[in-house]
Amino acid sequence: YQRRVHGVEMGLRFWVVSIILCHAALGKTFFKETFDSTWGDRWVQSKAKSDYGKYKVSAGKFYGDKEINQGLQTSEDAKFYAISSKFPEPFDSPDTLVIQFSVKHEQDIDCGGGYVKVAPDFDLEKFEGETKYHIMFGPDICGATKKIHFIFEYKGQ
Repeated sequence: YQRRVHGVEMGLRFWVVSIILCHAALGKTFFKETFDSTWGDRWVQSKAKSDYGKYKVSAGKFYGDKEINQGLQTSEDAKFYAISSKFPEPFDSPDTLVIQFSVKHEQDIDCGGGYVKVAPDFDLEKFEGETKYHIMFGPDICGATKKIHFIFEYKGQ
């Protein structure tokens, strides 16, 4: 499995403050990202489309501790974004799996979202919106509509 963050946004800046995937019953953490100075060694910016926006790391405009509150920030308005990273080691589906991340919107947006996808193995440089996934979730804002998408693959669909 691989963990991906796929942000689709129009005039949106968001931060994935932390992504923690853990097995709650045993307390095993499968992946944790703090976006320290080595984050670029673990994350791959997609090259599936030439016009994807580029991410940067920032604590944003408001934070408790600038060093520990680092996250991915979109750097350009009205762009699509795609970035992904592999789990450090493969794992079987646990009985309980907790997937957590935070999004911080610091500007008004008309339409956009930020999603986490858990997916089978694939070429990280080819990651895009249609890449197959097992779980996808995250916030979506369009006009007055604000919702959270939570999608599971079921029988290949």
